[in-house]
Amino acid sequence: MGRAGRIYRIAGPLVVAEGLEGCMVYEVVEVGEEGLLGEVIGIQGDKAFIQVYEDTTGLTVGEKVVGTGKLLSAELGPGLIGSIYDGLQRPEKAIAEALRDIFIRRGVRLNALPRDRRWHFTPSKEVRIGDRVEPGDVLGLVRETPIVEHRIMVPPGIKGVLKWLAPEGDYSIEETIAVVDTGGGEKAEVKMYQVWPIRRPRPFSRKLEPSELFVTGIRIIDYMFPLAKGGKGAIPGGFGTGKTVTLQQVTKWSHADIAIYVGCGERGNEMADALYTFRRLMDPRRNRPMMERSVFIANTSNMPVAARETSVFLGVTIGEYFRDMGYDVIMVADSTSRWAEAMREISGRLEEMPGEEGFPAYLSSRLAEFYERAGHVECLGKPSRRGSLTIIGAVSPPGGDFSEPVTQSTLRYVQCLFALDYNLATRRHFPAINWLISYSQYIPFVARWWDEFTKGEWSRFRATAMALLQREAELQDIVRLVGPEALPEEDKLALEAARMIREGFLYQDAFDPYDTYSPPQRSHAIMKAVMRFYERAREALSKGVPVSKIFSLPIRVRIVKLRTRPTEEIVKNLDSILREIDEEFQKLFKSSSG
Repeated sequence: MGRAGRIYRIAGPLVVAEGLEGCMVYEVVEVGEEGLLGEVIGIQGDKAFIQVYEDTTGLTVGEKVVGTGKLLSAELGPGLIGSIYDGLQRPEKAIAEALRDIFIRRGVRLNALPRDRRWHFTPSKEVRIGDRVEPGDVLGLVRETPIVEHRIMVPPGIKGVLKWLAPEGDYSIEETIAVVDTGGGEKAEVKMYQVWPIRRPRPFSRKLEPSELFVTGIRIIDYMFPLAKGGKGAIPGGFGTGKTVTLQQVTKWSHADIAIYVGCGERGNEMADALYTFRRLMDPRRNRPMMERSVFIANTSNMPVAARETSVFLGVTIGEYFRDMGYDVIMVADSTSRWAEAMREISGRLEEMPGEEGFPAYLSSRLAEFYERAGHVECLGKPSRRGSLTIIGAVSPPGGDFSEPVTQSTLRYVQCLFALDYNLATRRHFPAINWLISYSQYIPFVARWWDEFTKGEWSRFRATAMALLQREAELQDIVRLVGPEALPEEDKLALEAARMIREGFLYQDAFDPYDTYSPPQRSHAIMKAVMRFYERAREALSKGVPVSKIFSLPIRVRIVKLRTRPTEEIVKNLDSILREIDEEFQKLFKSSSG
């Protein structure tokens, strides 16, 4: 234990201590007789300013403050998958069992990873005694769940000659599984877990260009505004627009090896619902429970506000750890606005000069620290491997005002915007992502992937769909004034085609057993049917067939309802659906010419 000081002043979660000379910024300290966890966030003369991550009720001036000499860190190793942590990585299930209480009492300390559980360790065949090892080298494997193979890596900062490697067998994470001679007579013992400061990005060999689609299972995202592996996106939206449901859908169905869900200051009932749902869900690609590849960090709104910051950085640190193993990781944060509000509260108590709307001047740089840890990288160590960490953060602008500081600061660092629209939500169109405001800067990068997958059709279909939706928006004012009947036939066709795209493709029911998850083959099959109908409709219009007759064809209703059918059925029957479209239009041409 380090040097000790005394509490000088208390202002909610902010404590000022004196007598902590020599402490460092972001050092972890224990505050008061109960040893409440805190972190030094500023130093002025002999005073240390500490944000306390637990309830400070009852603290008094003069109580001791003890420095630990360590930075706030995460335990990374077998036992992470399937866990539910609070923002300080305290295991909530273990605390509930130990305390027999539904609330986490302050001052409680439990190890994040279980020390009594034994894991079956299989040494890697690619390393031998006497080999030189470096950070990131895989020493062995632990089957953590039937889905996740945990790779035990040499921790950053350790390199040298491998002197001993544990034989295959069962070990606890506290037992040494390797010894490395680091030179100069020094030896480092490697265990199955690592400790890493949550504010420090984990190292990698090099960052790669985003080139592969990150499949979320949501059509409007994957097809219209695609996200690349290792990308970063934001979902801003006002109250009731569906941020939480959208993020939960991404976490459930995305083609990621590991999913990390961070509830940052969210309502307790929403976190409870997410946990309840995930415990019962099956991964559609692996036919295994979803919890076997998920980590939850639950920092609800009634928990101390200062811990919201740690919950976000804890989540991204765990994500980087699994990325370093070569996995594709998705991390969602719901919501970064709550974290920003906590920053504003702490900043106010520090009496710092406020920025726009009272937020601290460093709001933008803190958001950058978080989002810039996303990426598709070449990992350190042998064997050679690539991993990705994709980050999606929700933003809750007051009144749905996207011009407020948190949204605007976020947009500087993300490359995908999925803007939720209150008007769409009130019309019961979900996901309520506004296709006129949203954008993706990854389109040029993932175009090759999509065009290989669709044999060049994706770029053409997407461009046509976006043009129709844009044309519909332009015509809305005229329609409101004079009605659709006053429009020329070409504009009527654009309106009806855009309506088909909205109802049959962009709308996706999160609670429909078939439509809740839309893999790329399903999305493209639906869009191909819509586009075939539109192409034939244009041909019919050129032959003088009125739009009213075109859109009264029975096949139109069947296309719109395709999304209610199983994926296998849609893909298998696509050719017959396209033939039906052609046949119905041929009959229409004959009847019109006759």
